Amino acid sequence: MNGSTFYVMIVFIAALVLWRRTRSMYRPIRGNGIRLLVPLLFLLPGLSLIFNSNVHEPAWTFGAAFGLGILFSIPLIWTTNYEVREDNLIYAKKNWGFFAAFIGIVLLRFALRQELSDIDPQGKTALFLLVAFGYIIPWRAVSFIKFRRVVNQSYSSQNTTF
Repeated sequence: MNGSTFYVMIVFIAALVLWRRTRSMYRPIRGNGIRLLVPLLFLLPGLSLIFNSNVHEPAWTFGAAFGLGILFSIPLIWTTNYEVREDNLIYAKKNWGFFAAFIGIVLLRFALRQELSDIDPQGKTALFLLVAFGYIIPWRAVSFIKFRRVVNQSYSSQNTTF
C-alpha cells in the first residue's frame, strides 16, 4: 500500500468515526450498551499484525506504544458522556470537545508516523496498531461503564418517583 492510499484510508476511517459520533448525539442508544463494545471486535484481526514473526522491535517499544495509546484515550474518555433526555431515552451528550480531541489524536498519529520513518513498515504497523488498541479499548470500556451508570440511574429514578 503506497503512502497516499494509506492516508486516504485513515482519513476515511476518521470521518466515519466522527460521522457515527455525530449521529449518536441525535439518535438514542438502544439496548443495554453492548453495541458500544462491538468496535472492539474489529480490532481482533489486527492482533495477527502485532504478533507477526517479521516484526523485530524491542519489547519496550510495544509498551511505549500501548502507553501512548492509553494517554490518547484520556481526552476521549473525558469528552464522552451520556444523558437521559425528555423522551426518557439515553443519548450521547453533545460535546464538540470530542471532535477536537479525536482530530488531534489523528494529527498526532500522522506526525508520529512521519517521525518514525526509520522503522521497517511491519514494525511501524504493529506499533501503530498497539497505539490504536491503547486508546480504543479503554475509551470503549469506560464509555460502556458510563452508559450503564446512566441506565442504572435512570432506572432507579423511575422506581423512586411516587
